[in-house]
Amino acid sequence: MTGPLHQDARHVLESWRAPDADQERARLEFLRHLEEHPADGLWRGCAAGHITASAAVLDSSRSRVLLTLHAKIKVWLQLGGHCEPGDVTLAGAALREATEESGIAGLRLLPGPVQLDRHAVRCHPEGTWHLDVQYVAIAPDDARHTVSDESDDLGWFPVDALPEPTDDVVRGLVARALTY
Repeated sequence: MTGPLHQDARHVLESWRAPDADQERARLEFLRHLEEHPADGLWRGCAAGHITASAAVLDSSRSRVLLTLHAKIKVWLQLGGHCEPGDVTLAGAALREATEESGIAGLRLLPGPVQLDRHAVRCHPEGTWHLDVQYVAIAPDDARHTVSDESDDLGWFPVDALPEPTDDVVRGLVARALTY
């Protein structure tokens, strides 16, 4: 028996139109993961990997992006993370995570994911995978951020001058967010 979050994740991934062949392969891999792990594929406890949700948070002019210097891996990333039992949609999980990690009330999530990413993480001693469904959120004009316990720092950066260290996935996410 699957719950509402699992059903929403399947619906989101089944209806999402991937922008290229690599993203289509990721979409099919994420759907296969949900099929193979109907009870736990969205939860941190699934050692084979788990669906996560994140968001590139843009300011209202879409000229800056809010990134977090992740406390554990020391890289600038978008905001997001694990789904929680109270989440009923992937979009809701992405918005919740972005709000918790930024301290910004009133973020507005754009409809549908913009990108998918599979990356290795250390949620389990033997290692595992995050299957990240990535969204775009727009901050209100008067947005003021607060650094959370999960971050060493949090900051706004010009979309064409991202900080180091970051990675190609974040760069791709920001580029896709600007055309969304």
